[in-house]
Amino acid sequence: MADKLLGSVSRYAGLGAAVLIGANQCLYNVDAGHRAVLFDNLQGGIMEDVRGEGTHFIMPIIQRPIIIEVRSTPKEIPSQTGTKDLQTVNIKLRVLWRPVESKLAHIYRTLGPDYSERVLPGIGNEVLKSVVAQYNASELLSKRAEVSHRIAMEIKKRGEHFNIIFDDVAITHLNFMPEFVKAIEQKQVAQQNAEKQQYIVAKAEQERLATVIRAEGEAEAAELLTKSIERSGEGIIEVQRIDAAKEIAGTLARARNITYLPGGSGGGGGGGGGNGTPGLLMSIDK
Repeated sequence: MADKLLGSVSRYAGLGAAVLIGANQCLYNVDAGHRAVLFDNLQGGIMEDVRGEGTHFIMPIIQRPIIIEVRSTPKEIPSQTGTKDLQTVNIKLRVLWRPVESKLAHIYRTLGPDYSERVLPGIGNEVLKSVVAQYNASELLSKRAEVSHRIAMEIKKRGEHFNIIFDDVAITHLNFMPEFVKAIEQKQVAQQNAEKQQYIVAKAEQERLATVIRAEGEAEAAELLTKSIERSGEGIIEVQRIDAAKEIAGTLARARNITYLPGGSGGGGGGGGGNGTPGLLMSIDK
């Protein structure tokens, strides 16, 4: 009796294991940011139906799921190309791309699983060469935003032919050959020197004009003074004589080797006259 019961349990356990294995082969999961297409052996190719995120059923052996990522993926595309004035430029383009979900079966059928490596470098190089060739080397630096916008528009247009969407396109690296960079530096130095010389010339011209204006002002002042003297007679001359005397007296008072003595009213003093007015005696110590 126990042997029969043990045999029945074994049979049921084997049947359950087989069911679980079969169920596992009939189910598959699609993670977030991915989609799935089915390869059907009976139909001999990729089915057009695209499966979204979640758990799905398949027919074991007959069908096989192919999981494809549909999130925006970054990629850097380097290129060496020529400008309009025949300068060589190294440029790198960073793109965020993703496939068109409804066209996943067509993409996989026509381009294969590595379709991004087949398509993106070719598109990037073609667009970069065609756009950069329309600008001079200096324009690539001064009009970088315009160049980046044109590249983005062209690459998005080209991506439509391959069912690829570009969410973002930007230039991350742009430089020229060392010879051209050195020539630009020399040109900038020469331009700065020229601007400095222009400033020096302008400054000298302004100083010359200031000197002329000053001289004209002094001449006009002298002319006005002469006319004023002619109109006022001796009065102005006397005022100027008094001012000069005051200036001389101040100078003598500050000198160390000059002594000022008031003159006496008597006749015997050496410093005063006989008319009683004060006299000035200066002695210089040697």
